[in-house]
Amino acid sequence: MRARLAALAGTVAVAGCEGAQSAFDPAGLEAERVLLLFWIMLGGGVAIWIAVIAVSVYAAQAKTKVYSDRTGVLVIIWCGCVFPTVVLAALLWWGLAMMPDLRRPADGPTIAVSGERFWWRVAYAVEGGPGVIRNLPRGGVPSSNEIWIPLGKRTEILLSSPDVIHSFWVPPLAGKMDAVPGRVNRLVLEPTETGVYHGACAEYCGTAHAYMGLRVFVVPEDEFEAYVAAQARPAAVDDGRGAQSFLENGCAACHTVRGTPADGDVGPDLTHVASRSTIGAGLLPTTIENFAEFIRSTDHVKPGVEMPSFGMLPEEEIVAIAEWLETLE
Repeated sequence: MRARLAALAGTVAVAGCEGAQSAFDPAGLEAERVLLLFWIMLGGGVAIWIAVIAVSVYAAQAKTKVYSDRTGVLVIIWCGCVFPTVVLAALLWWGLAMMPDLRRPADGPTIAVSGERFWWRVAYAVEGGPGVIRNLPRGGVPSSNEIWIPLGKRTEILLSSPDVIHSFWVPPLAGKMDAVPGRVNRLVLEPTETGVYHGACAEYCGTAHAYMGLRVFVVPEDEFEAYVAAQARPAAVDDGRGAQSFLENGCAACHTVRGTPADGDVGPDLTHVASRSTIGAGLLPTTIENFAEFIRSTDHVKPGVEMPSFGMLPEEEIVAIAEWLETLE
């Protein structure tokens, strides 16, 4: 029975090291280097622990013996001074040696990301278009909660925030970087494998902190360019009941749908919301039913979110808005 439990525990532990949000399953240059550094530090820590335990066991089991002052001084010098200094110096050298390669200039696109309670505003810089380096992330091609980057290119992420400190973290691709109000921090992602990788806000930022997820799609360069070009176009919209209800009930005060009068800048840009895999910052799959539930019971689905619930609307209006949003690809 114990053997079975041990095997089950081992299986669960190993399974936890893989997945779209695991730092132990790297798919980016920085994540690979950080993981290597972790294993080296872990190996060194285990070796030191074994040495300390071995000395402790020896001291407990050995026959009583009086050691000279000279022996005691040598032990203190070599084990208490020289050994820690050499080990720490080696780790420092290893860590600093990683920096030049990890901090090489980006050769790929520039993407501005603003952490906002409780979602991620995204803007892709486009050649000849409005800049996004100026107080993030106005300008460029807008999106939210999903980031597409090209495989093998060093993509520069410009991070900031208009409210509180957030922390941008996609474990399989790179380490954490804070989004701090009033300044721009730069993080370079160099993916080595295609795929969809999950990230999160790693700094407590308020009630809905746990619901502030994001996804990074790593795709071939031509697919990335096609995606940004598609996101730059206005939405293909109709003037049906859903669009009218969206405008009449105040949704346009917070959300933009390019190609319509909706030009709000408080919440996520919804121009191509149906092309995203999730809504609510990674909370729910993009379906008509989930759109309707989010509109109807926003504070229940995502407690702490700043968008009010619209459950007071007639059900047919909620469904009409949800169906219309599902067409915004």
